[in-house]
Order: sequence, then structure tokens, then C-alpha cells
Amino acid sequence: MKTLGKEFFAELSAKATAAPRKRAHFNLHKSVEEDFHRLCIAAEPDTYIRPHRHSRKEAWELLVILKGTADVLIFDDNGTLKERVTLSESGAERAIEIDQNTFHGFIPHEKGSIVLEVKRGPYLPTQELDFGAWSPPEGDEKVPQFLARLKTLRVGEKLS
Repeated sequence: MKTLGKEFFAELSAKATAAPRKRAHFNLHKSVEEDFHRLCIAAEPDTYIRPHRHSRKEAWELLVILKGTADVLIFDDNGTLKERVTLSESGAERAIEIDQNTFHGFIPHEKGSIVLEVKRGPYLPTQELDFGAWSPPEGDEKVPQFLARLKTLRVGEKLS
């Protein structure tokens, strides 16, 4: 049995703060080969999670906010923002299920934000064609400017 409480959240958040990518994962599933993956992701406001989609069959994704506040951004194939959903532990929206082949991104707003992610396994690395071609890869010099744009992007606006 695994429990997720204040001490666990504090430890995972500390790992995210110390990590170069400003996020940390904790797998609840035992193996990357399992049919369903359940993981906690602690993410700091300056982390960059490149917009991507899951294109394999039945590749939905469920995100449930456990701590903090974060926006989930939904894009069309051309990089136009279709929807911005704010998930908050104390707000109106706590979870979102993202359909297969839907480009999406994740922007934490508070230090110590943690989300529970549930999706189909087994683990397969994201293929280059499943990243938004309109988004820079992690580590690119354009990431800070792009991340700032994501934080203020409005529904109907297009990234290029």
C-alpha cells in the first residue's frame, strides 16, 4: 500500500526544486511494462514541459491536481490554443482527461504544485512527431521566451 500525504508532497517538491528541469516524478506503478501508469509529478513554475500528444491507440491521459495550481493548455495541430483549464486543489476544476491525439501542455503556477497522472502503459518515449512542431525542444535557447508566452497565451492565439 502507498499513501500520499504532506511528508511525501514535501519530499517530492524538494526534489523538483533541486532538479535542473524543476520537476520530479514518483511512479506508483511497479514497472514501465504495466498496462496503466500512475505517477505523481512535482513541478515548479519555471519547468518546461514541451507541448505534446499521445498518438498511440487509447492514449488518453488523466491529470488530477493534488497540491497547488496549474494550467493545462489544449492546442490544435497548428499551435492555436483551444482551451486553458486551471486545475487547483482549492478551485472549481481538480482534474482533466485529455483525449488521444490532443496536443497539450502543463504550466504550474505555484511552488510545490503536484499532479497525479494516469495513462495507458507500457511506457514508450514520445516520438518527435508527437511534439508540437511549433514548440522548441527542451534545452533550446528559445525555451525561456516560449515559456513566458505560454503563461500569457489566450484562447484563439497561435504559437509559431
